[in-house]
Amino acid sequence: MGKVGICRSILRALRRARLPIVTFAVTYLVAILIGIVLVHIGNDFALSRRDSIIANAQTSSILIAFHKGNRLGAALLDFSANFLSAVANTISGLTLVVPYPVAAYRGWIVGIVSVDSSHVSRLIDLNSALYYVLTVILQLIPYSLAGGAGVNLGLAFLWPRPSYQGEKWLGLPKEAIRDVLRIYILVLPLFFAASLFEFLAN
Repeated sequence: MGKVGICRSILRALRRARLPIVTFAVTYLVAILIGIVLVHIGNDFALSRRDSIIANAQTSSILIAFHKGNRLGAALLDFSANFLSAVANTISGLTLVVPYPVAAYRGWIVGIVSVDSSHVSRLIDLNSALYYVLTVILQLIPYSLAGGAGVNLGLAFLWPRPSYQGEKWLGLPKEAIRDVLRIYILVLPLFFAASLFEFLAN
């Protein structure tokens, strides 16, 4: 299969999974906005949770590498963590339900870190706001693709549409599995780009 054929197969997979992908993205985005609103109105629980998450993250291998000046290493570790999380989300998509609360919680966390350690908005300064928004977008897209691909696979297992009729593997339509792999052709470089931007552009 040539490059044109691969591109067409990816677009076809995206069309088939578009509803789960969109609903996943909306869930993630709404949760982000809720988190942003809560910390900006001074909600004690959200601010306390923000401080706790940031404090615990300081001991992670990602931030240890970053603080040592190894930005590329931190980006690669972040990429690995994001990719493994996305794979878990895709697999949990077989349940149809689990990925959505996970996406909501992850989005909420992204929202509550829109303020700094002094609880001052990161959206006030133009450069800081652009960095935050672009980082969110770069993470939102691959997470939505991975989560949506998993939910689409779950739907294909329970209610296979005509395009997913035919051969199966462990009860799953092989064509639906192929669609997951096709979507991951986009997920991998997008996550890599997101991690590089987060740790090299700041």
